[in-house]
Amino acid sequence: MSETYQHIKFKLDDRVARVTFARQPVNIFNIEMMREINDALNQCAHTRELVAIVFDAAPECRAFSAGVAVEEHVEDTIFQMLDSFHAIFRNLEQIGRPTIAVVDGPALGGGCELAAACDIVIASERARFGQPEIKLGVFPPVAAVLLPQAIGDKRARELILTGELIEATEAMRLGLVNYLLPAKELEPKTAELVFKFRQLSAAALALSKEAMNLGRGRSLDSALKEVEDLYLNELMKTHDATEGIKAFIEKRQPQWRDR
Repeated sequence: MSETYQHIKFKLDDRVARVTFARQPVNIFNIEMMREINDALNQCAHTRELVAIVFDAAPECRAFSAGVAVEEHVEDTIFQMLDSFHAIFRNLEQIGRPTIAVVDGPALGGGCELAAACDIVIASERARFGQPEIKLGVFPPVAAVLLPQAIGDKRARELILTGELIEATEAMRLGLVNYLLPAKELEPKTAELVFKFRQLSAAALALSKEAMNLGRGRSLDSALKEVEDLYLNELMKTHDATEGIKAFIEKRQPQWRDR
């Protein structure tokens, strides 16, 4: 089974779903693309026998994803943008199946958040990861919740607070990446993992993920609700958040007022 979209490619075959980002050149997540991803995930949610979801980028794209569209990060569309983006993570948590991110190139901002949310990350030596949002005067809500769990509190704080980008080798050392391989070996490793999942019970996989999520002490949804409120009702009302986004769009240095 496959579905035709404008910004992604989606295929559901033999109990495994594959969502391929195909918005050239660097897979910037705009609202329309995020809605397509969520539509694909909604189809996954209705597939009881599903055992895994794979995220990757089309060969013609230069990045796994360079993040969320900054031009939609303005007052008129910020709520829709945040709602569409966070729906991806809520859907993944509700579907409760193993997720694999295949990263060949940069995974920045929202792209890094999606990789951090996946159970397994397979990366090439060309991969880079980072949360540069702070340089625009904002912060990454999903990363604020998930990145400390993925790589540890201190290093996550450093990456979010500095906007530093890290190479694939450092991401591997921190535990953000499970496998670091030459680009030509990404697909064979993905096929190997998918084969293992196809031998397993979808119900057992779903309950295993639920048990691990309970072990974290708090669901992503409950934590994210509070972070969203902080983001929309406090951060986005500051001068500097508006200025950071505006400066990026206008291709100039931001003029911070620290308020």
